Amino acid sequence: MPAAIATLSALVVALAGGVLTTTGPWYRALRNPAWKPPDWAFGPVWATIFALCVVSAVIAWSEADEPQRVVLLAAYAVNAVLNIAWSALFFRAERPDWAFFELVLLWLSVAALIAVTLPVSGVAAVLLAPYLLWVTIAGFLNRAIVRLNGPFGAA
Repeated sequence: MPAAIATLSALVVALAGGVLTTTGPWYRALRNPAWKPPDWAFGPVWATIFALCVVSAVIAWSEADEPQRVVLLAAYAVNAVLNIAWSALFFRAERPDWAFFELVLLWLSVAALIAVTLPVSGVAAVLLAPYLLWVTIAGFLNRAIVRLNGPFGAA
């Protein structure tokens, strides 16, 4: 995958997630666990993760044969949709409970992305490990927010 296409794809996903992310009164009123990373940390972490995903995709694409490229493209596409959907559920729908269940699917999609990348390039697969780690942390944080603030959706 040419670097420009990978970069543009990552920017689209990041921008879509950013547009859906709102830190207004509802978000600020949520109770959070004491170990929650500061809000300012999320942007740099996600920027790093997206940059690593771009490098990983370019490396994997350059080393993959045509059938592997189809699988890689499908895995990245599914992951992109799930990444964006989490922001929509958590922030726009104000449903951290639904977002948590969706995040399980997101975590599985990152694990699958690593699994389909590994046979193509070990280096490209390792570059995705921080993404899996961050989504794992996000899962624990999301679950804690549900526990501390639920139930949701009772209007």
